[in-house]
Amino acid sequence: MSFAQYQKECQQRIDKVLKSSLINQHAPASAQRLMAAMDYSLFNGGKRVRPLLVYATAEAVGASLEQADYPAAAVEMVHAYSLVHDDLPAMDDDDLRRGQATCHIAFDEASAILAGDALQTQAFSILSEANNHLSAQQQLTMIQILAQGSGLFGMAGGQSLDLEAVDQEVDLAYLENMHKHKTGALITASVLLGAHCQDNVEQTNLLALRKYSEVIGLAFQVQDDILDVTSDTQTLGKTQGADEANNKPTYVSLLGLQGAQQKAQQLHEQALSILLPLGSPASRLKDIADYIVARRH
Repeated sequence: MSFAQYQKECQQRIDKVLKSSLINQHAPASAQRLMAAMDYSLFNGGKRVRPLLVYATAEAVGASLEQADYPAAAVEMVHAYSLVHDDLPAMDDDDLRRGQATCHIAFDEASAILAGDALQTQAFSILSEANNHLSAQQQLTMIQILAQGSGLFGMAGGQSLDLEAVDQEVDLAYLENMHKHKTGALITASVLLGAHCQDNVEQTNLLALRKYSEVIGLAFQVQDDILDVTSDTQTLGKTQGADEANNKPTYVSLLGLQGAQQKAQQLHEQALSILLPLGSPASRLKDIADYIVARRH
């Protein structure tokens, strides 16, 4: 099937898993507003790139989609929580996400904070469930991977570096380190979660997949910075030019638009080169690398 069809099928699959994971939670009657805020944040039109990476990597190492379902759901919940908190007035203070009001605008700030908290803890809850087609050792490894990618040494640490860089002059090394954590760490976690759906994955393959994930994680952010300049608010689904307005450093501000575009292309070529030894089983990972640098939102 075409990549567009594959992407659509994976999106439909993960949406069913996510819906089921929320429906099966028997929240007290007084928490219905929180459940609504969680649902709103999970199902507001995301591209599902991280679950797509989990599924494609699982297939690349010979694991089943059933084994990848809960890891894919977990990483998307963490991603959704991070966006809810990222949009808060204390962070980026955004009122538009994926073409809709951000969670704290649609509900209120307290509900948004709690929705993010609950999505994060629910991610680890579903990873630890007994009936999810994974061994206890696989579950433990995945919990460690997701925690590492989400916390101080991953996404949260990167967000802190991002806040510290506002109104500051930083160099390219700082910017890459920031995005390696803020954006790249959860993308790397997605690939590693998919890899560990296969018990005893070959170490050489694991190292190649990690390197691939680091490269496309950086490419994803470079393309985001390019789109923030070249696209428009309606296409992006978020406020165009927000980084420049907030005086945040970007690849475009440091390299120029042409330099950033060249950087994205170099990273794309590097990702494809890394995948070559994995052969045809990794073809969907190649498609994802193509998609990341060609997307328009």
